[in-house]
Amino acid sequence: MSDEAAIHGASLVKRYKEFTAVDGITFTVRRGECFGFLGPNGAGKTTTMKMIYGACAVTGGSLTILGRDARSDLREIKRRLGVVTQEDTLDTEVSVVENLHVFARYFGIPRAEARTRADELLRFFQLDEKRDQKVEFLSGGMKRRLLTARALIARPELVILDEPTTGLDPAARHLLWEKLRQLRREGATLVLTTHYMDEAERLCDRLVVMDKGKIIAEGAPSDLVRQHVSKEVLELEVMPERQEEVAKALGADGERVERLPDMVLCYTEDGEATLHRVRAAGVPLESARLRRATLEDVFLRLTGRRLVD
Repeated sequence: MSDEAAIHGASLVKRYKEFTAVDGITFTVRRGECFGFLGPNGAGKTTTMKMIYGACAVTGGSLTILGRDARSDLREIKRRLGVVTQEDTLDTEVSVVENLHVFARYFGIPRAEARTRADELLRFFQLDEKRDQKVEFLSGGMKRRLLTARALIARPELVILDEPTTGLDPAARHLLWEKLRQLRREGATLVLTTHYMDEAERLCDRLVVMDKGKIIAEGAPSDLVRQHVSKEVLELEVMPERQEEVAKALGADGERVERLPDMVLCYTEDGEATLHRVRAAGVPLESARLRRATLEDVFLRLTGRRLVD
């Protein structure tokens, strides 16, 4: 990873008439790193990604990508990008392999080289047996893998991935993670959005959490866990009428306690000691589970548990 910026947004704004989707965010993606945008639906993640790969125009602020201005040098920027969008943009009328060959022509890749690269990608993403099949007959997961393969055909410097593993089964997710790690080792810069917190923890060197168009936290996943939650989380399943007793037993050491309809969560630095204290207070528990704090805990603390459509 380099200190040189692959992407720099300064006071970046995107408005749609009266609605502000991205509200003055500033961030830097370093060359060679995997950088994530997290947030609930409607937070502004995908809009930010679309500004980066040129699907929507910047309303305000500045955006520099690979040393080029996103407003004036978009053609040059696109030549150096690989993009996996949320939407399925494959050509359903031609075969799997033809989707790759046609896309390679947009980048001026010689036919022989395009065939070699396509064969490599189809083998890697385990689509070789489907190479001559029309895209319309592929499963959703296969289409997602083909979209990713197509984005990589030109060996881009910067890869943009908007929810890349949506619809993939666990084996396919791990296959994609393997490819992304390989790209990192080869020097590519990756920018992704995901709703899978374990994916962000595994892949991202740094990330931002967005909500309502603003960045509300930034850092490495492990740093965000330390800053915003705790080392461990104690999950106590208890009858609703006994939650107050649990809260009193937990409140002595300043630990953060969160009440859910069927459970009390305690964010603590010493889960064993905390559980011992609750049991010593004589509160009857249905069950108790101690686990390490994760990025999902950070996400829920910063953005809340509300549902956003």
